[in-house]
Amino acid sequence: QCAVNSLLFVCGLIVACVILANLFRYLERVMATKIRVDLVKNIRMDIFSKVTQLHIGYFNNERKGDLISRFTNDVNEVEGAVMNSLKAVLKEPITIVVYFYVLFTISPQLTLFTLLVLPLTGGVLAEIIKRLKKQATQSQESLGRILTILDETFSGMRVIKAFNARKFVIDRIEKESGFYRATSKSMAYKNELASPVSEILGVLIIAGIIFFGGNMVLSDDATLKSSAFMTFLAVFAMIIQPAKNFSNGITSLQRGTASASRIFSIIDLQPVIRSKPNAIELESFEKSIEFKNVSLAYDTEHVLQNIDLTIEKGKTIALVGPSGGGKSTLADLVPRFYDPTQGELLLDGKSLMDYELESLRKQIGVVTQESILFNDTIFNNIAFGMPNVNEEKVIQAAKIANAHDFIMQTENGYQTFIGERGSKLSGGQRQRLSIARAVLKNPPILILDEATSALDSESEKLVQEALFNLMKNRTSIVIAHRLSTIQHADEIVVIQEGRVAERGTHEQLSAQNGLYKKLVDIQKTV
Repeated sequence: QCAVNSLLFVCGLIVACVILANLFRYLERVMATKIRVDLVKNIRMDIFSKVTQLHIGYFNNERKGDLISRFTNDVNEVEGAVMNSLKAVLKEPITIVVYFYVLFTISPQLTLFTLLVLPLTGGVLAEIIKRLKKQATQSQESLGRILTILDETFSGMRVIKAFNARKFVIDRIEKESGFYRATSKSMAYKNELASPVSEILGVLIIAGIIFFGGNMVLSDDATLKSSAFMTFLAVFAMIIQPAKNFSNGITSLQRGTASASRIFSIIDLQPVIRSKPNAIELESFEKSIEFKNVSLAYDTEHVLQNIDLTIEKGKTIALVGPSGGGKSTLADLVPRFYDPTQGELLLDGKSLMDYELESLRKQIGVVTQESILFNDTIFNNIAFGMPNVNEEKVIQAAKIANAHDFIMQTENGYQTFIGERGSKLSGGQRQRLSIARAVLKNPPILILDEATSALDSESEKLVQEALFNLMKNRTSIVIAHRLSTIQHADEIVVIQEGRVAERGTHEQLSAQNGLYKKLVDIQKTV
């Protein structure tokens, strides 16, 4: 009976040990998975949060595809390479140190010899790893360029077909894909090279140990016993696999660290446009906007020079002039899309930089020449950035923008999805939704940058009337190439080569026979 009980105890112990071992293994993997997915999510949110903080000028210098690549592929590389290598990089060094401690107790002299020849292995592997990291960076940059080409191709498909440019874009993607393929192959070769190289070098070190240790055993004074020498070899042989795992882990880690460098190059950026620590909340706009000797330069190129302009509350100011003269850039200074490099911009007598950035932009509505819409419903596009708005207000805004009728003719009315960038709508319909969005925000300051450029004649007339009513008792900055749309502005400012060339009412400027009169006459003859 006692023997049976002992047998049952042993069986139970074995089962319990297996259950516990698998339970702890499962818990380890659950924790590792949680850490990995949380890390990836947090990194992605950090990138997205930082990118949305950066000023408009940043996106003029960066390729969209490269930013998307960092958000997707680079993060995936960090998840795969870093997290999968973490165990080898953290665990194996401890194992190796313990084994070397055992070796040192067996023979300090032979252990020191081993440590002297190990840097040879480390040097060879370090060179492989260095080249691997460089190529990993090149690979990720190439992938970013591929995504940029894809984005441009899909967005410009109409132009590509119209100009028979299919072969041209195929050649572009083939060239970049070829570079990516070559880089990826070279990386794979180096990655696969690390393991056999470390193993061969390990065997060479063992050969050296056998030769050096054998002489110690066979010498007349026999400084090392044969039994101790055999034990030393057995223990050192046990180091090879952990060292190999560690080498593979470090090699794999380089792809992750190359991607991490690209990720943190964004996360570590400091926004150029941001609120001061002691910024004040802008509750309402009361008096005026003043440009005082304002200049703006991109690098060394002057875009605006010595602008002096006062816009009183409730007035409509029109900015006109040749293309590329700086009209849109001047308007972009008001919501602080850019900050002037010289001079000062005041709102109600205080510098724009004194106000909390979000509170400043709450006072401003913007309708641009390009309709910026999202792959969502009509309702959500009009109510964009305005939570908890009710349907009645959205419908009212759509009616003012002459959008309600065409919205009701769509499949699901205000709940109709409009496709990516509003692709299911016409150009005029997209523009009217953008105007409805500005109407709904109901801001005291309006910036209308070619707001009616995409409308047909009938819609333009209706929307111009709606905008005219909307601009009453509001401060409006209107940018227009069609000068017939701004003749009733309180003041027209002619911008040429970044400077104020002329200013006055339509009647005053028409009588001066200057640049404005010339632009009006040109449009009359067209």
